[in-house]
Amino acid sequence: MPFGDSITQGFNVAGGYRAPLFRLALEAGRDITFVGSANDYSVPNVNGVPFPRNHEGHGGWTIEGNNGIAQLVGTSIPNYQPHIITLMIGTNDINGNINVADAPNRLGRLLDSIFARDPNILVVLAQIVPTRTDGTNNAIMAYNAAMPNLVSTRVNMGQHIVLVDMYTAFTSDPNYRQTLLADNLHPNQAGYNRMAEVWFEALSPYLR
Repeated sequence: MPFGDSITQGFNVAGGYRAPLFRLALEAGRDITFVGSANDYSVPNVNGVPFPRNHEGHGGWTIEGNNGIAQLVGTSIPNYQPHIITLMIGTNDINGNINVADAPNRLGRLLDSIFARDPNILVVLAQIVPTRTDGTNNAIMAYNAAMPNLVSTRVNMGQHIVLVDMYTAFTSDPNYRQTLLADNLHPNQAGYNRMAEVWFEALSPYLR
């Protein structure tokens, strides 16, 4: 289940990272599908194969609150019973300057609520991508820096969670603001392709 905000939804590019991730799985002969309550920003097929349109990406949403994805945990996990969640959230918290210092704690509560619903689920958690704004990126780096401890704490509790670094996947290209971003926040096609590669590398050991 792709779980997150407009970047998960696929804003700017239909299919977002989901379509190129599906393509990578097809080309590797691996079985993957997507579930969730939404099906917008999708494509009809990939490499001639019907594309699984569903996802749980919601534009403008934050970690918690009225437009927080935390509220969906109680419905989406029992309704769709995903084996794996690809989780990237927090961009709107940071960009909107919503109690940024507490954002890691909110993320931790979100993770705990997911594992409370299904202790066997695998969460692939992403450190969020950079923006075109240096000040925002400083806050993003602080938020991302809290994630390894969140992950290791839960691994030590026996929970199934791995961390992927989307931030460095973008900033490793010195021109990422032009080559990988369509605007201040959202990837372009090349950026979504880059994300898909990172997701697939983490997911492939768990795919049949």
